[in-house]
Amino acid sequence: MGSLTASLNIATQSMLAEEGAIETTTNNIANANTPGYARQVPNLEEAGTIQVGQLTFGTGVDLASVSSMRDAVLDLRVNQETQQQGQLSAFIGAGQQIQALFNETSGTGLQSSITAFFNSLSELSTDPSDLTTREGVLTAAQNLTEAFNQTSNNLTTLQRNTDLAVQQSVTQINSLTSQIAQVNEQVVAATKSGENAGSFEDQRQQLINQLSNYIGVSEIDAGNGGLTLTTTNGAALVVAGQSFALSTQANPTTGFQDVYANGADITSQISGGELAGQIQIRDQEIPSLQNSLDTLAYNMTTAVNNQNEAGYDLNGTAGGAFFTPLTQVQGAADSMGVAITDPTLIAASGTPGPYNTSGNPDATGDNTNANALLALQNDNIVDGQTPLSYYSDIVFKIGNDVSSAQTNEQAGSQVLLQLQNLQGGVSSVDINEEAANLVRFQTAYQASAQVATVINNLLETAINMVVPST
Repeated sequence: MGSLTASLNIATQSMLAEEGAIETTTNNIANANTPGYARQVPNLEEAGTIQVGQLTFGTGVDLASVSSMRDAVLDLRVNQETQQQGQLSAFIGAGQQIQALFNETSGTGLQSSITAFFNSLSELSTDPSDLTTREGVLTAAQNLTEAFNQTSNNLTTLQRNTDLAVQQSVTQINSLTSQIAQVNEQVVAATKSGENAGSFEDQRQQLINQLSNYIGVSEIDAGNGGLTLTTTNGAALVVAGQSFALSTQANPTTGFQDVYANGADITSQISGGELAGQIQIRDQEIPSLQNSLDTLAYNMTTAVNNQNEAGYDLNGTAGGAFFTPLTQVQGAADSMGVAITDPTLIAASGTPGPYNTSGNPDATGDNTNANALLALQNDNIVDGQTPLSYYSDIVFKIGNDVSSAQTNEQAGSQVLLQLQNLQGGVSSVDINEEAANLVRFQTAYQASAQVATVINNLLETAINMVVPST
């Protein structure tokens, strides 16, 4: 009877093990389309043996554990590529908005305004005494300064909007690290107690992947299934069940928000994720373009003013400043303006001219200074380049920067897709495979149940043989 009892225990234990395997397979099938779910595998192991005299007997099967099918290296590579894609995506989004400010085909750039201003000077050179033509020069100059002002203001607005995006990204990062810390603690607790931590690991991996879209993250194995997360420069984000929030503080010089970790400014050290792309646009791309725009405005203003002051106006008086004088390059595009409103004050003449019968100089027929003003169009007055050539370089720079980022993003998206496919090959659920497993575990369960039934009948027979009937 002892052998029969042992056999019954083996059959019963087998049923329990196969039941756990069936439950695991059913869960896989149920989550076949769940994003981030990693298929789970029941690990069946032979139970320990017993020694009876010279004989060794098996004691059945155990469901030792249930493992989530993950490749830690692939998960890490997916997160790393996601960080790069996040940075490029943020840069491209803002970069395309900058491009729109310099879109000549839609009329939002400066080229048409610069060209129109010099065209008006060309018309002035043909008839320097015509007041209507002179009014046209002032109108073209006013349009030019307004175009500079508007482009500069638009860049400033975009920079401020990007600064708001930096703050929003930090808020999202803090929310995700808080959630990761909670799930991280659950993974460790489940692992220590020998329970299946697969669902918690899935949640954590999904959250880390979302976090990677916002900021570059480094992962450190903390043991017992736990992870320690830091920024790429080593600032702690998650340690065990505790998260460390990032914060923002206004920079006293720029007024924009710098990012702090544990009291230290890490703005310049952030790499990867949307936050890095936003900081790159706000602190590098826009200031560089703004400086180029200011340089163009300052040098054009200075050159035109100097040339106008070298000539004589319609009244025979020495010319004055044509544009509002600028004292520095910084802020020149925003401050640029027309200094005169009287068209007679445009110094088109190179000489005071002969005196008329009233005793006043008459320079109405002299166009030499108008030609000199027009010649500035082809003079290297802006860092060794003509105004239009220098402006073309500005347009080329932002176009080239965005184009390079788009090329890198496209290449990176292909790499990310390949990594995700490899990751899916390891972690995704194959319905056909799970269906086959379900049949296999079901058959084993039924066989064990049949064994249990047979042994139970044998036990009843044995008991009836020993116990006399009343």
